[in-house]
Amino acid sequence: MTEKREIGSSGLMVSPFAFGGNVFGWTVNENDAFKILDAFVDAGLDLIDTADVYSYWVPENKGGESEIIIGKWLKRSGKRNKVVIATKVGKPMGDNKKGLSRKYITAAVEDSLKRLQTDHIDLYQSHDDDKETPLLETLETYTDLVKQGKVRIIGASNFDGTRLKEALQVSKDHNLAAYQCLQPEYNLYSREYYEKELEPVCRERNIGVISYYSLASGFLTGKYRSENDLGQSSRGQGVKNFLNPRGYKILAALDKVAAEYGTTPASVALAWIIARPGITAPIASATTVNQLDELIRSIQLNLNSDAIDLLNSASSYS
Repeated sequence: MTEKREIGSSGLMVSPFAFGGNVFGWTVNENDAFKILDAFVDAGLDLIDTADVYSYWVPENKGGESEIIIGKWLKRSGKRNKVVIATKVGKPMGDNKKGLSRKYITAAVEDSLKRLQTDHIDLYQSHDDDKETPLLETLETYTDLVKQGKVRIIGASNFDGTRLKEALQVSKDHNLAAYQCLQPEYNLYSREYYEKELEPVCRERNIGVISYYSLASGFLTGKYRSENDLGQSSRGQGVKNFLNPRGYKILAALDKVAAEYGTTPASVALAWIIARPGITAPIASATTVNQLDELIRSIQLNLNSDAIDLLNSASSYS
C-alpha cells in the first residue's frame, strides 16, 4: 500500500485516496454502503469524507443520511479505529440551520456525533465560508471542541485563498486551532482556479489538500462521450459542460495513458491528482465494490513524467 500522507502539519496520517460519502442515502442504499465501506477498509484505506448536509437534496431526505449510514456501519463493523472520519458543517439544511456561528456549530457537532455513533470527529471542516460570522468566533468554537476531545483537527472547504490566509492569521494571532487542510474542486478539467488561486497558499502554508469533483462528476471516467450518454445516471446532466474540444482532448489523453498502463481513465485521472505536489488525497465516490476497486487502482499507478506531461498538455488552460 502507498505511504500515508500527513494532513497539513496535524500529525494525522491518511491514505492518498478518500471515499466520498455523498452517495450514501442518495444513489447507494445502506446495505450496499456497508459492502463498499468494508471493501474500502479491507484494501488498507482509511479516509472517509462526508457532511451533515448529505444527502439533503434528495426528495424526502432531511440531511444527515450519509452520516447515519456511516454511523451504523461503524457500530456494526467495529472498525472505528481503522478509519479517519471527515465531516463538515455550515451548508444550509433548512429551518435556518446553516453557517459557522458558535451557537450553530456547537449544536451541529452534537448532531453529527450522534448520527456517526462516535465520540469524536477526526477532521471537522467548514463546508462554506460564512462571511457573516467573525473568523475569530468560528475558530474559538473549533478550539473548544478540540479541547473537549470532540474534534481532532479542523479544515476548510470552498474558501478562497484570501479568506484562508485571513483564517490562518487569526488562528496564529490568538493561538487557536488552525485549518490544516482545504477542500477545493480540482481535477484534470477544472484546474485553473485551484492552481492559480489556492495552490500557492496551500504550498506556502503547508495546508493539506483534499480535492472534490476529482472525476468531474464522472466525465473523467470516460463514461460520457456524447450527449446521448448523459441519461446514464442521475449525474449525467452535470457533465454536459465538459463535452467540448478541450474535454475530448483530455479524454483522448486519458485513454492513451490508460492503455499504456493497462488500467481505466478513472484511475489515471485520480493518479494524476495524487501525483500533484501538495495534494493529500482526492475524493471520489463509487456506487459498487467493482467501481471502488477501479478507483483504488489509482494509488498503485505511479505515472511517469511522459504520462503526466501528456495529461498536463491535453488539459492546458492557458
